[in-house]
Amino acid sequence: LNFIDLMVRQGNIDNPPKTPLVPGFECSGIVEALGDSVKGFEIGDRVMAFVNYNAWAEVVCTPVEFVYKIPDDMNFSEAAAFPMNFVTAYMMLFEVANLREGMSVLVHSAGGGVGQAVAQLCSTIPNVTVFGTASSFKHEAIKNSVTHLFDRNADYVQEVKRISADGVDIVLDCLCGENTGKGLSLLKPLGTYILYGSSNMVTGETKSFFSFAKSWWQVEKVNPIKLYEENKVIAGFSLLNLLFKQNRGGLIKGVMDKLLNLYNSKKIKPVVDSLWALEEVKEAMQRIHDRGNIGKLILDVEKAPTPLMANDSTETSEAGEEEEDHEGDTENKERMPFIQ
Repeated sequence: LNFIDLMVRQGNIDNPPKTPLVPGFECSGIVEALGDSVKGFEIGDRVMAFVNYNAWAEVVCTPVEFVYKIPDDMNFSEAAAFPMNFVTAYMMLFEVANLREGMSVLVHSAGGGVGQAVAQLCSTIPNVTVFGTASSFKHEAIKNSVTHLFDRNADYVQEVKRISADGVDIVLDCLCGENTGKGLSLLKPLGTYILYGSSNMVTGETKSFFSFAKSWWQVEKVNPIKLYEENKVIAGFSLLNLLFKQNRGGLIKGVMDKLLNLYNSKKIKPVVDSLWALEEVKEAMQRIHDRGNIGKLILDVEKAPTPLMANDSTETSEAGEEEEDHEGDTENKERMPFIQ
């Protein structure tokens, strides 16, 4: 599961697909059949893949250019957690922002799948300082993955400037809204701001015009002349568009090769938050909605549903626009089939 799946469900994306549809954009499994002209794979191979929807299924079909063999010591859960998070993090850091030794990076949602991938990839480059924001209840679990960690509700602009008066070299923003202006204000000369999501648009259980409008109007209007004068770069990144609309599967394959080499060298490792049965997709999506996960949530077609706990609640949150701090609630009551 990815946060984009929530946005698809709510219709918070351009041209949302018509229902009925099967969600999901990445998966792992065993090859059951091959197209007539497919080379390089055999029936029985362990693989992971990108899929243009339809990944939440027992049987998935996708073009061979989006399929990659799983390393021998990587399990299926890690493989399902690997492609989107690490390719997104790698492309932003190295292809768009040109991360180099001694630079500094600010990443929001540092406890999420992409945030943890960013932190791990930054650790492969000497002397990179990582500033991260996350809910306070996640800090203990992720404090060693970033250099400086701030509460998501704190004034992180002042906190960053207190440590680094001239700001940071790279800002990775998955929140949007008012954070766009804050991120741009933190950039050093020749720094790069990259928007790769807009999770602030997802507050309540259904699509909210108020949330959408609020995020839109909070975005600082970008003046190209100001960018020129301040020597700043603003960019956007959408892996799914790159794969399925802009036909850059070959480029992504090259990135996956580099990432798998890093994995085999034990320099990176996907973080799996929890496993869920297909029947538990409602509760799993609620956990992402409440920003309760550290790393990736996986739907496992072989897993039986976890029995309800005594204090369990399957009621969905009715949080409104003024309750965006619900992710800081450590008393989550949904099912939590965590990996031990």
